[in-house]
Amino acid sequence: MMRKSIILLLLAVITPGIYAQKDDTHDFNVAKNLDVFNSIYKYLDMMYVDTLDADEVIGNGINGMLRSLDPYTVYYPEDKVKELNTMITGKYAGIGSLIRYNNQLKRVIIDEPYENMPAAEAGVRKGDIILSIDGESMEDKDVSYVSEHLRGDPGTTFALKVRRPSSGNEMTFKITRKAIQLPSVPYYGLQPDSIGLLNLNSFTEGCAKEVRNAFIDMKNQGMRAFVLDLRGNGGGSLSEAVNIVNMFVPKGLTIVRTVGKLSRANHEYTTTMEPIDTVMPIVVLVNGETASASEITSGSLQDLDRAVILGTRTYGKGLVQMPVEMPYNGNLKLTTSKYYIPSGRCIQALNYKHSKGGYTEHVADSLTSVFHTAGGREVRDGGGIMPDIELQPDSMPNIAYYLSSAGRDSSELMLNYELDYIQAHPQIAPARDFQLTDSDYDAFKQRVLASNFTYDPETEKLLKNLVKLAKFEGYYDDAKEEFDNLEHKLRHDLARDLDFNKRQIKMILESDIVAAYHFQAGAIENSLRHDKQFKRASELLHNPQEYNKILKK
Repeated sequence: MMRKSIILLLLAVITPGIYAQKDDTHDFNVAKNLDVFNSIYKYLDMMYVDTLDADEVIGNGINGMLRSLDPYTVYYPEDKVKELNTMITGKYAGIGSLIRYNNQLKRVIIDEPYENMPAAEAGVRKGDIILSIDGESMEDKDVSYVSEHLRGDPGTTFALKVRRPSSGNEMTFKITRKAIQLPSVPYYGLQPDSIGLLNLNSFTEGCAKEVRNAFIDMKNQGMRAFVLDLRGNGGGSLSEAVNIVNMFVPKGLTIVRTVGKLSRANHEYTTTMEPIDTVMPIVVLVNGETASASEITSGSLQDLDRAVILGTRTYGKGLVQMPVEMPYNGNLKLTTSKYYIPSGRCIQALNYKHSKGGYTEHVADSLTSVFHTAGGREVRDGGGIMPDIELQPDSMPNIAYYLSSAGRDSSELMLNYELDYIQAHPQIAPARDFQLTDSDYDAFKQRVLASNFTYDPETEKLLKNLVKLAKFEGYYDDAKEEFDNLEHKLRHDLARDLDFNKRQIKMILESDIVAAYHFQAGAIENSLRHDKQFKRASELLHNPQEYNKILKK
């Protein structure tokens, strides 16, 4: 007993020394490597054969160091801090329009003006070719250069010269920049069956107030069930997410805990207000691009058994960042903690390993742990939020991808058809009802067939690879007839592919055309006709028994 006590006492005395030694070693390594880095640059600057740009060389060093951590820890030097502020607030000063590069014209064009913004109010339209800004030619300029010149201080006025492709006329607009708040709620509306839909595309400052006002408006119109669409929402403000959850759950609940290395990174976010509705059935739509604050919202509503989650597994971002001021007016967006939602789970999908230059490791489903919702349902950590009802959306066919992807020459076929259609139709049906006719689509089809449009049919590519493998392994000669038959059946047939994928291609055309008349809200409303995830949500909300069964243990 005495010997055991002496050993334990010795361990108690030695252990603090070991930890102190580790701390000393860490501090020494930090100081040593900073000194080495400083010395290397000092000699490079003094002796390297060419003159160095300090911002570029040291900036690359900083970025290389941060790349070994996680993709969310980012340094913003003084000239890039505005980008961070725009990301956080959703605000910038400009004309309020999307722009894109037209490969056919080799010029930047207006793609989609926002409703009630300076560009739309001045009369700028989809397809207008940007010729100059305040007299400076925009020929041979890329999207980032043109965007930088369209932005500026609120209240400043400039001349925008464009060419309208439908008429060939050149026009100059006098536009006054104003603070642009990117629409966090591009669409909300009561559907014919008294189900309200709200599309939230970012968690920027003040978005919770917008959601609250929209919800109350639809409720006053007779809404009896609610669909919150978070598909494609990459997140944003954590506190805004908590405020949105607070609308539907009681006051005094802990929604999120953040846990980091320093105590100041640890925080509990609780609901502080009385809710506006705790009983209305809710379905939240999610997908693989639903991340961060969107996962806090959907995951908390799932953990509290307040909503049914429908769609596909979310992204799995369980990390929290905070901005830290740096010398010389820079800023560091720094990952400081992980967050945990009401069940106690963290849904981070990737482990970032910092050794050997840094790499990622996806958390396997078999390594996740079981947690429980307030009502006892099983949920798991790691790997994002798993929907209560998993439903894949319609996939985009390969031909539609090549026709619609901006930046490809082929995408101008679609754009030119849309511009000609808009020119020929001063007005169209309401957004909810608009459809292209079969003859409209046939005109588009003939235009594509008359062009030199080509794309990579994936089945042909896979077959070629299979033939190579069969020849390598010696099976090809015996199966040559079968391969020839298969090649014939899979042979590229553009007319057939345009007919077979007519529905999906029409959807893209209709969405783009509607946006030119009814803006982003109209495009979303029009897309609901084909949205099978929203249709499934509506069916569920029409079936209280199924809805309640999902939310019970």
